[in-house]
Amino acid sequence: MDNKYDIDDIEHLSGFIAEKSEHTLMLFHHFINEFQKVGQVTIHPAKTMIGLANSHKRVVYITQLGRNFIHVVFPFKQPYPDNLCFQKIAQVPGDMQFNHHFRMLQNEDVNEEVIEFMKLAYSS
Repeated sequence: MDNKYDIDDIEHLSGFIAEKSEHTLMLFHHFINEFQKVGQVTIHPAKTMIGLANSHKRVVYITQLGRNFIHVVFPFKQPYPDNLCFQKIAQVPGDMQFNHHFRMLQNEDVNEEVIEFMKLAYSS
């Protein structure tokens, strides 16, 4: 994989995306490209997920690269139940963090509503 993004551990990221379908890789790149339009993000591969961070914190986590989807968690300090994009909202036990789960199946899933939540995650 080339380093067209700001990645703090490109070798670790390569392990995440190895042997993924072309469709999944297309979704992964599209999501990151759309997030880059919101603001500059750095990719931080961890042991079990890939974080996207702005200059002061991680703003979303890509938790799964499936056969034909990517799964992204948006952590917010409050729930946003009035939406059409999140399949689940779960409070982290003992914390005022609410994880909003987004499953992307097609490029079009990053619609205006999702972009507004990307902006909110980036700026909060």
